[in-house]
Amino acid sequence: MRTELGAFQETTSTDAFASQNPYLLKVRLDQGSIQAKSGSMVAYQGDVTFEHVSGGVGKFIKKAMTGEGQRLMSITGSGEVFLADTGKNVHVLYLENETITVNGSALLALDADLEWDVQRVKGGAAGMMAGGLFNTTIKGTGYVALLTDGPPVLLDVASAPTFADAQAAVAWSGGVTTTLKTDIKAFKAATGRASGESFQIAFAGTGWVIVQPSEGPVIPAAR
Repeated sequence: MRTELGAFQETTSTDAFASQNPYLLKVRLDQGSIQAKSGSMVAYQGDVTFEHVSGGVGKFIKKAMTGEGQRLMSITGSGEVFLADTGKNVHVLYLENETITVNGSALLALDADLEWDVQRVKGGAAGMMAGGLFNTTIKGTGYVALLTDGPPVLLDVASAPTFADAQAAVAWSGGVTTTLKTDIKAFKAATGRASGESFQIAFAGTGWVIVQPSEGPVIPAAR
């Protein structure tokens, strides 16, 4: 049979997390179990088990109250799993005793040994007006896979004052601090809808922030 599908053969990378292509993540389970976004599995080979992850009572309550994150599943066994989410770009990071903060909707998968929790972006009066913005903090040593809606930009926070739309900011490194900034005029014009023009995240410190070329759907602020 003649075919042009040879270019799409499975990657031979031996890394635990490897990019099969810009939109598809390959995970080797022989190096340990992982946690992944529920519903993100598109294929697997081998003896693999999927189970829902609650994260404990404290994390469950935080996620329920803040609307941050999504349902996670534990993936264990022997074999290979392919993960994706609606054709979004996939990016693999390896943390070495480091901390990053991620917009929960942008988290595709992480090593099961990594610690994670839900935290609020500080912002004083701006934070009160926005209803609070919450993100997922991940720390330890291991792989993390992130999603972006299109090719992102990596900004050096120390090089200049840096601001981003709350839905466009995907993740930032541990040396970066955040506050909420508001434009009162834009907020009034938004007629109750929190848009990127009325609320932004201000970044300071030393490190980087990943920003995607999309604000995504307008999400009501958590109460």
